[in-house]
Amino acid sequence: MMDVATDFFELPYEERTKLYSYNPYSPHLTLQYQNRTLRERLTHPADPIHDDYIHLLPENPPRYREVAAAYAKEITDLVCRLWGLISEGLGLETDYLQTRLRDMTKFHQTTNFYPPCLQPELSIGLPVHTDIGLITVLQQVQGVSGLQVIKDGKWLTVDPLPDAFIVNVAEQLEVMSNGRYKSVQHRAVTNQVLPRISIAIFSRLSEDAIIGPIDDLINEKQPSIYRNYRFEEFLKEIPKQMQTSWKIKQVFQLHPASSQHLEEERMLL
Repeated sequence: MMDVATDFFELPYEERTKLYSYNPYSPHLTLQYQNRTLRERLTHPADPIHDDYIHLLPENPPRYREVAAAYAKEITDLVCRLWGLISEGLGLETDYLQTRLRDMTKFHQTTNFYPPCLQPELSIGLPVHTDIGLITVLQQVQGVSGLQVIKDGKWLTVDPLPDAFIVNVAEQLEVMSNGRYKSVQHRAVTNQVLPRISIAIFSRLSEDAIIGPIDDLINEKQPSIYRNYRFEEFLKEIPKQMQTSWKIKQVFQLHPASSQHLEEERMLL
C-alpha cells in the first residue's frame, strides 16, 4: 500500500489533480498549501463490505485499485480484532463492540503527502486535532518522522517502527467507553529535507447513529460523563466552535471535568 501511495504522489501534478475536489462523498484529492498548512490528501472509502466504490479509485498507478481493496480488507479485519480486545479491556464480552458496531460503521482511507519545507518552523503539516470516529489505524513511511502527540503538556514525536501500525483512540470510542479510553491529541509537522507519506484508515459510526456511554459501564460509582447524541449533531458543532475537538466534546458532557483534566486541556493551548 505504501508503494502504490508513493507512486501516486510521484505522478505528474496534472495527473494527480484530476481527482481534485472538495466533495466529501466521493474519492477525491484536496490540496492544502496555504494558511501554514502543507499537505496533499487523497481520500476514498475503504470498506470491503461495500465494494461498489472500487471503480471510483484512481486508475493510476495501475495497481492502486487492486492493492487498496486488499489493504482495506486487512485493516478492517484488524479493526474488528481490536474491537474484541477493547471490549475485553472494558470488562465486556469479546464480541460486544463487533456485534454492536459493525453494521453501523463506515471506513475510509486518507493518504497524506507532506512535501519538504524550507522553513518548517513556520508551517504545519496537519494542525492539532483528535480523530472524531472510533479508532484510526495509521501507517507511516519508514525513515521520516512527523507525527507528534501531546503528553504532560509537551509534544512528543512518534517515530515510525518497522512493521508496526499506530492505533489512535478517537472521540466516539472515548464517549462510548465513558472516558475510560481517551482520544489522543496529535498533529503532523514538516521537515526541510524529506517528503513524508502516512496512510490512515478511519472507522466511525454513521451520521444518524446515536452515540453515548455503554449502559453496562454505568453505575453509581461511575456515572455517565456524556449524554447521548446523534453523530450528525457532533458534526454540526465543529464549524460552530472552530476550536480543537475537546471543546466540541465538552458540549456533550454531563459532568464537569476534574481540575486535573481541565489543567491538562489548558496546557494544550
